[in-house]
Formats: sequence, C-alpha cells, structure tokens
Amino acid sequence: MSEESESVFSVVPDDEESGEKFKKSDQVAFYRRQMQGPNLQHRALLDTMVLTEKGARFELLEANTQTRLILLVSPCKNDTVRILIDELQPIKARYRVQDVTTGEPQCEQLRVKRQTKGCVTLTWSSGRHQARVWRFPFYLEILCEEEVMVTFNSRGKLWFETLQDRPSELQEDDSSSLWKETFKQFVDIKANGPSSIGADFCLHGFSHVYGLPEHADSLKLRDTRDDEPYRLYNLDVFAYDLYSRFGLYGSVPLLVAHKLDRTLGVFWLNASETFVNIRYSPSDQQDEQVPLIQRRWREPQTDVHWLSESGVMDCVLLLGPSPQQLFSQYAQLTGYPALPPLFALGYHQSRWNYKDEADVREVDAGFDLHDIPCDAMWLDIEHTDGKRYFTWDPVCFPDPAGLQLHLEEKNRKLVVISDPHFKADPDWSLYQEARDGGHFVKDREGELFLGSCWPGESCYLDFSRPATRAWYSRCLTLDKYKGSTPSLFLWNDMNEPSVFGGPEQTMPKDAVHYGGWEHRELHNLYGFYQHKATVEGLMTRSGGSERPFVLTRSFFAGSQRLGAVWTGDNVATWEYLKISIPMLLSLSVTGVGFCGADVGGFFKDPDPELLVRWYQAAALQPFFRGHSACVAKRREPWLFGEEVTAAIRTVIQQRYQLLPYWYTLFHQAHTSGLPPIRPLWVEFPREQGTFSVDNQHMIGDHLTLSHIVSCNRWICVVWSFTVSDLTAGGALLACPVTDPGVQEVKVLLPGSDEIWFDVQSAMAHEGGRTLSLPVTLDTVPVFQRGGSVVCRSAGSSSCTADLQLLPLSITVALDSQGAADGELYLDDGHSFNYLHRKAFCLRRFNMLSGRLLCRAASEEGAFDCDTVVHSVTILGLKSKPTAVTVHQSGAEDTSAEFQFTETCCELTVSSLSLRVLTDWEIHIL
Repeated sequence: MSEESESVFSVVPDDEESGEKFKKSDQVAFYRRQMQGPNLQHRALLDTMVLTEKGARFELLEANTQTRLILLVSPCKNDTVRILIDELQPIKARYRVQDVTTGEPQCEQLRVKRQTKGCVTLTWSSGRHQARVWRFPFYLEILCEEEVMVTFNSRGKLWFETLQDRPSELQEDDSSSLWKETFKQFVDIKANGPSSIGADFCLHGFSHVYGLPEHADSLKLRDTRDDEPYRLYNLDVFAYDLYSRFGLYGSVPLLVAHKLDRTLGVFWLNASETFVNIRYSPSDQQDEQVPLIQRRWREPQTDVHWLSESGVMDCVLLLGPSPQQLFSQYAQLTGYPALPPLFALGYHQSRWNYKDEADVREVDAGFDLHDIPCDAMWLDIEHTDGKRYFTWDPVCFPDPAGLQLHLEEKNRKLVVISDPHFKADPDWSLYQEARDGGHFVKDREGELFLGSCWPGESCYLDFSRPATRAWYSRCLTLDKYKGSTPSLFLWNDMNEPSVFGGPEQTMPKDAVHYGGWEHRELHNLYGFYQHKATVEGLMTRSGGSERPFVLTRSFFAGSQRLGAVWTGDNVATWEYLKISIPMLLSLSVTGVGFCGADVGGFFKDPDPELLVRWYQAAALQPFFRGHSACVAKRREPWLFGEEVTAAIRTVIQQRYQLLPYWYTLFHQAHTSGLPPIRPLWVEFPREQGTFSVDNQHMIGDHLTLSHIVSCNRWICVVWSFTVSDLTAGGALLACPVTDPGVQEVKVLLPGSDEIWFDVQSAMAHEGGRTLSLPVTLDTVPVFQRGGSVVCRSAGSSSCTADLQLLPLSITVALDSQGAADGELYLDDGHSFNYLHRKAFCLRRFNMLSGRLLCRAASEEGAFDCDTVVHSVTILGLKSKPTAVTVHQSGAEDTSAEFQFTETCCELTVSSLSLRVLTDWEIHIL
C-alpha cells in the first residue's frame, strides 16, 4: 500500500494556541449550572427505608423540583461503604460504568441501632462503624467508634438532573443551552438534555488529600476556591502546562486523604467529564478572625465537591484506616496490578522514529558495544505502511519478522505502536473488516464518525463494544498480524481519543457508541477499553500461557490490571524532570503503580547534565523508557561523550542489578495492592513533616507475609491473609537531583528512631532530620532503611534474561535492635506458570541476634533454579566479628571469608555459593 496525499505529516501538532484549544471550567455548561445554581434541599424519606441484602434503600425528595431519587447505602466486608444514587423512575436507564470494578463486593448485613423522626442510625458487623442518615436537610454521616469521619452532602451540593424527552423544537433562549452547547465552531447536541450530577463530601480532621491523576501538579492537591478545579477529562495535551489542574491523558477518580491516625479514600465511579473542587478549612495560623484560644482546638476538615456531566452517582468510601489497608481495599474493588514479564522492568529504547531496520539494528548493537543493558527496541508510527496499524512499511521494514528474530537472539523484544484510529481507506482489508463488522464509532446522525489523525481522515474503533474488542484482539494473532512474532509487544497511543481538529482535540461528545450511548457518557473509558482489547489480544496470541506487556497513554481506574502507563508528551527541561516525581507518586497512590515518564523529555533537546540526571531519576521509577520526538536530536546514551556515556551506563547497570528487588516489589503489588514506589507519608503516616514531600519517594518495603496470595489473571484472592499480618517499612529512600549545577542537596530522613545507610558510601545517618548531602554528577542520593534486606544481581548483564544466570548479592541494613528482614520472589519471568502451576519461589531473609536466616516465606510454590547468593553485606554492625560461619541443613558448618570496614561499620561476607532455594544460616560470631 502506498501513502495517499491526505495523510497528515508526522510532526507534533501546532500547539501555539493550546490555551484557546481547551476549555476552562466556566466554559462548561453543566459546571456553570451547578456552581451558579440554587442549593437544592433534599429530604430523606425515612419511612421508605428498606433493609436488603445489598444495604439500606431510601427515597430522596427535592421539594422545589419534585425530583425523586433512590439512595442505596451498602457497607462491605472489607471496610468500604458504597453510596449509589439514581432516579427513582427514569424515562430510560442512565449509563453505569462497566468492566472497571472486578465484581460485586460482599455486602454486610445492616441493622438499625437507633431511629428518631430526624435520623436513623445503621450499623453492621461488630458495630464499630455506623451510617447515620438525616431526614432534612438530607445528609449522610459515616462514623467509626462514634466519631464522624465523612459527611456526604454536608454543604447541600447534591445535584441530580433527570433525563428528559427532547422537545420537538428547540427555542433560541436560555433553555436551549441545556440541549445544545457551543464551543468555538463545535456544536454539541445532547440527546438526553441536561443530565449532570454532583455531590460534596466533608472529610473531618483531614488537611492533606492526594490522587485524582492525571495532572502536572504537586502531590498534595491544592485548594481550588480561587482557581480552576481539578479536571478529569482525558485529552491529548502536547507539552502540557506545569502546576496545573487541567486534565491530561488519563483519569483515576480516586481521592486519598491522610491524617495522623487514618487514611481514607473517596472513589467516584464516573467516566464522563468530571470536575473536583477542594476546600481546606482555614489553618489555625491563617485564620486571624478565629480567636486565639479557639485556634488550638479547631479541627481541620477538607470539603470535596465532585461534579460530573452524566451517569449515575456511584461512589465508594475506602475507610482504611492504614495506607496499606486502603491500597488493599482499592485493589479488591478495581483489581490488583498485573505481574509484568521481567523484561518490562528493564530499560526500553524508543524514538519517533527509528527510520528503518538497519537503524534499529545499529542502535541495538550500540548497547552491546557500549556495555549498556537494554531489553526492548520501540517503533513509532512511521514503521507502518501509510499509518495503517498492523502493517509494515515495505521499503523501510521489509523483513519485520527477521528483525524480531535478530533481537530475540539477544533476548530482546520489539515494541510497536497501535493507535485507535483506522485510516479511512476502502482498499485496506482491515478497514473493510472493521466497517462491515460495525466496529466503528458513529456520529449523531448514525453515519461513521470521521476524524483526522496521523493517517489523515480516519474512523475510530468502538472499543466499548465487546465484539469490537474481540475482533481487535484477533488482529494480534500471528496469522492475522503479518510479520509479527511472539517477541513483539504493543503500546497504545492517541487513545484519549485524539482527534486532530476536534473539540479540544478529541471526539465530539455526541458521537454514538455501542448500545446507543453517547461518547460523553464513557469518554474517560475509551483508552481503558483499547488497552483491555490489546492485552487480551496478546493473551490470545499465546494461548493464555505468556504474560502480556502493553503500554498505554490513556487510562482509567482498573488500568493497573492491564499494564503500564506513561506521562505523555513531556519536554526536555528541568521543570518537567522535577514534576515527573509527584506525577508518578499521584499515579501510584491511586493504584497505577507501573508508571514512568519519557527519559530526557519527549520534545526538545536536553543538555548532557539534564539527560544524566533524568536517567538517574528514571532508573529509580517503575517504568524506564528513553523516548524522543522526530524533531528532537538523536540521544542514544553514547552520543554525548564518554563522561555522559559512563554516567548513564552506571545508572542503567545499577537498575539491572536492583531488578531482583524490583521484581519482588511487583509481585507484592500483584498480591497486596501496594505500589512499588510511594510517598514518604505512606511509610511514615504519623510524621506530619512527610505529608507534603514530593521530591523524594520510597521504593518498596520489606513486607512479611503470614500467608501467600493466590491470583488469577485479573483478580488476586487472599488466603488467610489480612493487612494486619504485614509489617511494612520502605527499604529504599530516593531523592533524585532535579536542579542544574547543584553541589549539595537536602534530604529528609524521616523517623527519629530510624537509621538510614547511604547506598553509595555505606555511612549511617540518624533519622528524624534533614541531611545536607554533597553531590557530584555521579551522585544518586539513595538510602537503605535500617531493618531491611535488599537483593541485587552481582555482575553485569545485557538484558533481564541474564539475571537468573547471575549470582545474588544481599545487603542487610540493621536497625537499632540489630534486626532486618526482606523477601525475594523468583519465577520464570515470562509465563503464567507461577499462577497455573505454582511455579514460583518466595524466600525470606531474616537477621536477628547475629544470625541471618534464609527460609521459605510460603508453603506454596515450587520453582527450580540454580540462583545462588555470592556475597552478603551487613550495614550497621557495631564491631568486627571474630568469625563468620555458614550452616546448611545436612552439612557441616564452614567458615566464610569476610572483610570489615570500621569507618562505616560494614561487614562483607564473600566467596559464598548458597542456593536461594535451600535453607541456610550465616552466624556472625
């Protein structure tokens, strides 16, 4: 096939007028109506209460409009409470989000604790929690131990526009905006008229809230009363503004609140355009009108106001109380993160675009030549035949299977792009199949929706349709996708969806999907559904035996079950490097733990110092990919001189050495919901000084699991396991250098009773203070927490496939009691055998009273490997031992070689050959 004249040139769209391309909140009709409209007075009709197996059912009445609603309050067994509001008698069903939650949670049986004319108090289980429904004005309180934690509708912001039949003729008056909305040249015709919803929550005692990705903003969400609200509306925003509440590529409508003694979440399950206003109560210091004597005891609170364009009101309160319990509650609701194939945690090299097969082979060879590990080469849109996905350019990529086999011989993969738009080419067989199969989105007139993207005029696949997802998945089979092999993987881009020249560069809201639903109802789900279809395609290709890897730009709640996300079209500046940390932390606390940012910035050219610092930061983040635009200069790691090459080589090699630890963290995420990286406050929930820190982060923990967890592909089921069975503490603290030319950085080391060991120097530092650390270009500030054990690979590797052939080096950092513990997870790194055949190994390392023990951490699992521990380093040993002996079951004790460095109290036990799969002990005498 040849490129036709209407194709769009593959350059970054002109965004000089991006400020005018996108809406502000005051340009959105439903937002204006709710913010400017009257406060409605709803009444709970307590005499309509019915207790069912799914909770308590009430009718609500708004007197002025005579609107009748149905309220369902459903407490669940994992300390969550669902609040569902719908019309009592709708003229037709309202849209409800499907496929995001993993099943109906098990509800608790409610009972009435007390009832008066003004309210009814319900409780369940042990009676620790209560729900109190007040008659007029209606509001709902959730209590724990008689203390109100959350109040729903505390400010009377409950708003519910009922569906209406369309008038035969629309008058050109104020009411016409209810049915028709204009932005620039675009006219949005609303089939059901105004249908927006809104509600407010008061979070008592909280003054720090987080989450609501994706925004290029600080980790702690800001007060919005004097500025724009946070917007959740997936959009293609090139070179996005920083420290902005404007919505970007993906949305997770989860807000996480934290205070000294509790972590709490509000999950707003709605896929239409959504705004969130946040109002912190005035602090004691700021509110001068409050008498001084009152400032000492006035409780803080945070008011959160959600406003969505359509759908039902479906929200879940996650009651924690610990951060770890909240992560578990959210994972049980929307799914546990996928366990990726090991190669996905290595380094990925991408560019828009490597020009041909020879170019790919040359770059691949460059990694070997310069002794830099790499696991995957990536191809952007130019690899296709005329921007037709699932094809190859016949001139530049005439032998794609041969290219993949060449990479596979080195145990490397190829990843190619697949966008949701199809070139409207009637001579292209795949387009014909999609058109004839009814797989494209329609416009409001019932014709194929035509938009513009990279191929020129395009149609967009309707991934909300199950049959379309199944068809798309079959397109990835080896016989259908010509030139593909089992070592080919995918990334989904432009799936917000991006429509060049469309309203806000996306699909019109009145486009029509499967089931007759308007695009406005499910806009934020579009990329999630493409991601789902792509993952299922790779699963189908392998017959369900191999783990898929798919990166997506657009995402929603539940995307963590599918794969990785990245932060989109960033820019090669220090400011974008700095903002990447809070952006990834915001994703992590809302379940999307497999995340990263393009190393070096997608657009423009980084100077050498910025590039090195970016590699250093990204090597300490979950997804690690270098990517750049076609208008940027080439930036393979060896193009900036030997000093820069050496610095980048070092951090990538260190990433690969740490992969046993990273892989263990991803297994823990897969089984517990805990993200691999997390803010400091998650590990130090009672230290207020950590609550706003977003230039540092913790990497993992040393969880002790009392029982193993059993998983299927999408859900993990816990066997005899609760979060109370865990003892958690982040093992590594990272503080990447994100400013140019600095010679010193300030590092907060939390925990007055903690000991922190500089990973580079092994020097110990007391916690509970801010450390001034001298830095050079080679310095990567990372500290290991006392009480933790971290496993690394010893030696060098060219890719992750080498790791299981390499011995391990174990670093034991002692706490003030001379103790430490940690875990190591091993499996084959690519298949589902860990699930189907229990082919995995989970080992625990525990140090106490001068004895390091290696034992099984799980009675389940059997995985045969020859991995051995080559050396053990113990940090914080107070004095030089007289001897070190090794004890193995069935063998005589043997003496071990050791070296003790007094300046940093470091003991290194070397020349070991201890199999990880066997039990052994090292005695420090």
